Amino acid sequence: MKAKKIPLRMCTGCMEMKPKKELIRVVKTPEGEVCVDLTGKKSGRGAYICKDTECLEKAFKAKRLSRNLDIPISDQIYERLKEEVNNG
Repeated sequence: MKAKKIPLRMCTGCMEMKPKKELIRVVKTPEGEVCVDLTGKKSGRGAYICKDTECLEKAFKAKRLSRNLDIPISDQIYERLKEEVNNG
């Protein structure tokens, strides 16, 4: 039997390729709204981040999430991500 392929995505913090299920997705919807997508199914442009505080800090300091999504990330989204990282 053929082994199932695991989808990999790059973390915007540490820039490492990791399995999609281990990452948190931040999505910019077609309406221009930025939100945290825990299901990974919302439509729109996505960026992924590890469930690690250091990665989140790196991505926020370097404004990588903003650059990947082509939109400024609010502190509200940053706080929500911090919450998810600490809980997960």
